[in-house]
Amino acid sequence: MAVTGWLESLRTAQKTALLQDGRRKVHYLFPDGKEMAEEYDEKTSELLVRKWRVKSALGAMGQWQLEVGEPALLGAGNLGPELIKESNANPIFMRKDTKKSFQWRIRNLPYAKDVYSVCVDQKERCIIVKTTNKKLLWTLWQCAGVHGTPSEIDTSYLWMTPC
Repeated sequence: MAVTGWLESLRTAQKTALLQDGRRKVHYLFPDGKEMAEEYDEKTSELLVRKWRVKSALGAMGQWQLEVGEPALLGAGNLGPELIKESNANPIFMRKDTKKSFQWRIRNLPYAKDVYSVCVDQKERCIIVKTTNKKLLWTLWQCAGVHGTPSEIDTSYLWMTPC
């Protein structure tokens, strides 16, 4: 979507905002039926969560699809409507946008730091995280905006960080 088209759709959207739990929450309802919800830190104005929801072909509201931020954790013992949940030992991917950088975070990495490598595929314009033992491979971003070199990518590995 062109920038002017995106700005125009934001202007025409019905907006609702509130302050709750130290977060500024903004809900957008677009004329085509799509919904977007954003949460910002009240003090720093940093985007914490952005999620989308669209109506199905029959008009029912779909599930929220997380674009930025971490998924909300369900309470202990609450498995939600599916009555089954994935293992909490699986890697969890999330995107976080700041004023200075785009960040992709992977939690619950099963191997030591020296097993992982991060590279840029210039041809496919994506960032790839892979293991030397060839057991895991993730493509983090595929977009026209990725045209950097490995020296432009900053990586850090923290063990046992809180969620």
